[in-house]
Amino acid sequence: EHADHVAGIDDLRIFSLKQRRAVPVYGLEATLDFLRASYRYIFDPAMVPVPGTSKPKLELHPIEPGVPFRAAGVEILPLRFEHGHADVVGFRIGPLAYLTDVKAVPEEARRALRGVSVLVLNALWWRSHPTHLSIGEAIETATSIGAERTLLTHLTHETGHESLRAALPEGIEPAHDGLVVEIPE
Repeated sequence: EHADHVAGIDDLRIFSLKQRRAVPVYGLEATLDFLRASYRYIFDPAMVPVPGTSKPKLELHPIEPGVPFRAAGVEILPLRFEHGHADVVGFRIGPLAYLTDVKAVPEEARRALRGVSVLVLNALWWRSHPTHLSIGEAIETATSIGAERTLLTHLTHETGHESLRAALPEGIEPAHDGLVVEIPE
């Protein structure tokens, strides 16, 4: 529910307009409650757009950590992680894992992630942080999970892309805007 993850929700409007149907949105019930309260104009049916305007059409789907669900025909396993005072979810989607806003990956989650080919993992900066992995912690986590390729995301402006790339072990690299990842089946 942090702004860097949900504040762009209004930009989903174009997808519902183009597809002429609601865009499915998946999240923990607490996160969905936050969205309903914070973006009432989207979710309250009594709030009708002014003629000539629109609002995103979104269909909320609660998920539970550890309980797989299907989206777009793909099975997804949500995993719970601590992020300060909030719980967040990361996802295993076949050979891909996507974990952002995590401070630690407990052993149970590491077991669920073993065998992934591509791991997308947050790493804020080199020094310690109370709610995010540091780059060093991310390297240790990636190594213990053992993905063939790890992409570090949620990086800050403090770390230059090329200098970070040069400092990382083989198989771990910084992600970047526009990156396309081929995922083996």
